[in-house]
Amino acid sequence: MAERSTAAVDVADNSGEDPLTAKADKAATDGVAEAQKKAVTSAEATDNKAVERKSGEQSSLTAPELHSGHKLARRYRLEECVTRLDGFSSWRAVDEKLRRAVGVHILPADHSRARSVLAAARSAALLGDPRFVQVLDAVEENDLVYVVHEWLPDSTELTALLAAGPMEPHDAYQLVSQVSQAMAAAHREGLSHLRLTPSAVLRSSTGQYRIRGLAVNAALRGISVERPQRTDTEAIGALLYAALTQRWPYENDAYGLSGLPKGVGLLAPDQVRAGVHRGLSEIAMRALANDGATASRQEPPCTTPDELAKAVAAMPRIRPPEPEFPLPTPPEYQRTTYQQGTYGRPQPRPAVTQPVAVPPPPLQSRTGKALKWAVSALLIAALGLGSWQIADRLLDQSTGAEPQQTTQEPKNDDPKVPAATGKPVAIVDAHDFDPLGDGAENPGQIKNAYDGDPGTTWKTMRYDGYSKFGNLKSGVGIVLDLGSVQQVAKVEVTFQGPTSVQLRTAPENASSHPGEPGGYATQASGNGTQVALQPTQPVKTRYVLVWLTDLPSGGGGFRGEISDIKITS
Repeated sequence: MAERSTAAVDVADNSGEDPLTAKADKAATDGVAEAQKKAVTSAEATDNKAVERKSGEQSSLTAPELHSGHKLARRYRLEECVTRLDGFSSWRAVDEKLRRAVGVHILPADHSRARSVLAAARSAALLGDPRFVQVLDAVEENDLVYVVHEWLPDSTELTALLAAGPMEPHDAYQLVSQVSQAMAAAHREGLSHLRLTPSAVLRSSTGQYRIRGLAVNAALRGISVERPQRTDTEAIGALLYAALTQRWPYENDAYGLSGLPKGVGLLAPDQVRAGVHRGLSEIAMRALANDGATASRQEPPCTTPDELAKAVAAMPRIRPPEPEFPLPTPPEYQRTTYQQGTYGRPQPRPAVTQPVAVPPPPLQSRTGKALKWAVSALLIAALGLGSWQIADRLLDQSTGAEPQQTTQEPKNDDPKVPAATGKPVAIVDAHDFDPLGDGAENPGQIKNAYDGDPGTTWKTMRYDGYSKFGNLKSGVGIVLDLGSVQQVAKVEVTFQGPTSVQLRTAPENASSHPGEPGGYATQASGNGTQVALQPTQPVKTRYVLVWLTDLPSGGGGFRGEISDIKITS
C-alpha cells in the first residue's frame, strides 16, 4: 500500500468535454491544483467580457449562440451540441465538402483563451501521429475561433469499456503500452495533454487506441502545470488502475467509477481486486506513486511517459486469452430399422425395371478390325526401327568411338570474389532495432534468437489491425554483432509463423552499427518459417541486420517470433 496526497482530478466528463473538479488535498506537492487555479484566475481577470461577481460567485462565460444547421466557412454544418460550458461549445458536425462527420470546438474570438487554443490546435496538427485524433482545421473567422478535428464513429470510449467491467490482462497491457508510447512521442515534440481521462481515449474496431484532445482540451480550460510529463504519466497510471480494478484510484467517484475508500490511501490494484495481474499492478503503482508516496515494491516510480513505456516493454509477455469455440453439436441420433420394430417383417421389394440392351463387345465391327490391323503394323515398324538403332550403337562402340563430355567444372571468373566456406560465424552480441517506433522491442528476449535452443524465442510487440506493424512503421529487427569484420555468405532464420524478412548488412568499414534502416545495404529477402537469406556473393561486415517487414497473425493481432538464427561464411 502506498500513502500519497492527490492533486485535483476531474470527477465528471461529458464526452471528454465537460469536467467537474474534485477538491485537492492541501499537501499536494505536484503543483497541479495550484497551477490550474492560477490559470483559471488569470483567464477570468483578463477577460474583458467576463460577468461581474454577484453574491460572491463568478458566473461562467457564455458560449456563442449557435444552433443546429449553422454553417462555418460555408462548409461545416453543425448537427449536435455535445458540450456547452465556460464560454465554448463542442459540436458534432458534417464536412459537406468531403461528406464526412467531424468534431468542432467553438469559442468567441475575444475569449481570453482563444489565442492559446489556436496555438495548441496548430501545434497538435503538425504532429501528424496516427495514434492521436487529428486536428483538421484551426480558424479565426467572423468573431469566432473554431477547431475542427476527426470524428471516429466506429470507436468506443474507454469510459464505456470500463463500464462493462475490468479488462483482461492482455487488453490492459495493450492500453498502457499504446497510450504511454503515444504520449512519449508527443512529449518528445514538446506537446502534452494534461486532461488524459477515460473519455479522451478511444479504442477502434481493430483494437488500436487513439487519444483525442492533445493540447487542445487543456487550452480550452486554461489548464497549465509545472511538470506536464509527470501529470500525463500519472493520468496513464490512473487509466491502467481503472482498467484493472474498475475503480478510480482516488477518493472521489469519477467517470462512472467508484473511488477508493476514504482514509485508506492508495491501495495497489491487486489489493483492491482478486486476480489482478501482478506485473500490471506494479506498473500502475509506479506511475501513480509520485509526490513523495512510497511504492508498494522496490522499483522506482515512473515520472515520464517514456520511462513508463520502457517499463511496460521490459515486462514478460502477456498472452491474449485463448479464443472460445463452441463444442460441436452431436449428430441427431438415428434409429435403426430393428429399433423401429421392423425386424422380421417383409421388406418392400424394388420395382421391376426394363432390361437394358447390352452393347456389342468392342472392336467387333469392320471399323474395329481395320483399326486393329493398323495398330499392329505400327508396332512392327517401331520394333524394326528400334532394332536398327541398337545395332548402329553396337557398331560405334566396336570401333572405339567415345562420346564427348558436355559437363564443365564451374569456374570463378573473378578471383577477387571470395568463395563461400560454409563455416559457422559466431554471434558475439545482439540488440533489438526499432528506430521507427519507441526504440524498444522486447530487448530482454534478444539472446533467445541465437542461443541455439529452438524452444526459446524473441518476439516483437503485438500489432493490431494490419500485418505491417499496424501501419505504424515499416519494420523492426535485430542487429547481430559479429565482434569483427567477418565474411557472411548465408543467414538462416527460423520463425514461428510465416514472416517476411530482409537481410541487411552495415558497410565493411563501419565502426559502429548504423542507427537507421537506410544505413544498411539490403542483400537478400524471403518469406516463410525457415528462411535462408543468401547474398548474390559473400559480403564482409561486422553488423548484420535481420529486418522483419511483414508479420504473421496470431492471438488476435500480428507478432513476429524468431526461434533461431545461424550465420555461415
